[in-house]
Amino acid sequence: MNNAERYWKQFTDSPSSGISVAGRYRDSFFFGFSAEDAPEVSRLVLEGAKTATGSVLWSYEADGQMLPQVGDFWVVTKGGDDPVCVIQTTEVRILPFDEVGEEYARDGGEGDCSLGSWREMYWEYIVSECSRIGREPSRKAPLVMERFQVVYRERLSDRLPARGLRGACS
Repeated sequence: MNNAERYWKQFTDSPSSGISVAGRYRDSFFFGFSAEDAPEVSRLVLEGAKTATGSVLWSYEADGQMLPQVGDFWVVTKGGDDPVCVIQTTEVRILPFDEVGEEYARDGGEGDCSLGSWREMYWEYIVSECSRIGREPSRKAPLVMERFQVVYRERLSDRLPARGLRGACS
């Protein structure tokens, strides 16, 4: 069991969770273009400055991945197997890159939170993803825009879960 799985188990075993989580754990991941960006961006998540994110719809299709859904839970890491919090998806919208507005730029919490800064950063991301999946970048590229909330932020316990018990992600 890796640290992200242990963290998920710690969350689901927490008496304060009080959230129905059955079957809703998706995965662990880090925010940022690379693992080196993750500690800074995860700090923005913990501070509440970052409550939205986006990804390229074409990437989900190319990778055969299911789209995020409202109610999904994710373990956020600092770049490796170092969990910092659990988030829950609260909204999912598909928007063309050139129609994403100021509110997502602000709620994305990165850079100066302006739409111009957001578009510059996301265009770089779109170009990179399109190169990876063999697509031509487009200003109309469909983005999966998500809003989320932090639902758990305790430190990972040093205790291992009881033998034989598995969380919802088993």
